[in-house]
Amino acid sequence: MILTGKEILKRLGNDIKIEPYDPNLLNPNSYNLRLHEDLLVYSEFPLDMKKPNPVQNLKIPEDGLLLEPGKLYLGRTIEFTETHNLVPMLEGRSSIGRLGMFVHITAGFGDVGFKGFWTLEIQVTHPLRVYAGVQICQIFYHTVEGEISEYKSGKYQANQGIQPSLLYKDFEKK
Repeated sequence: MILTGKEILKRLGNDIKIEPYDPNLLNPNSYNLRLHEDLLVYSEFPLDMKKPNPVQNLKIPEDGLLLEPGKLYLGRTIEFTETHNLVPMLEGRSSIGRLGMFVHITAGFGDVGFKGFWTLEIQVTHPLRVYAGVQICQIFYHTVEGEISEYKSGKYQANQGIQPSLLYKDFEKK
């Protein structure tokens, strides 16, 4: 089941933490998250799954940043979230999708116990000017059935900013 907005509000401070929290961003069954001004792009190609790939930092200026098709931008939410006893999920807002912007490619699914900023995998279908602070996506919460084991991965847990792929760490375990 998906929590209603009223249930999200009831669970704030316990199962759900959203910082900063703004009551104006609460929806009937989700909460809108905003785009931070920092972005990353990979700077050397081809990318290699077994290695850390170099990135370049970008900052969205006040007058916006023009995103280009065919390029992957990694962004993050302004909000830091923490979730216990629920599964957090992330989806782009329909108003964003209707402009030809994708907010996540595969990483819309969170784990019980995840805490951190959400890294957004941003692509556009045609040139699009974006602005920091825009309500870019929405987080919603599923209830869980069964015994809970919380997310404890050292790769992305408690991140402090945008996370490029850390897949190379999986190869180091072998």
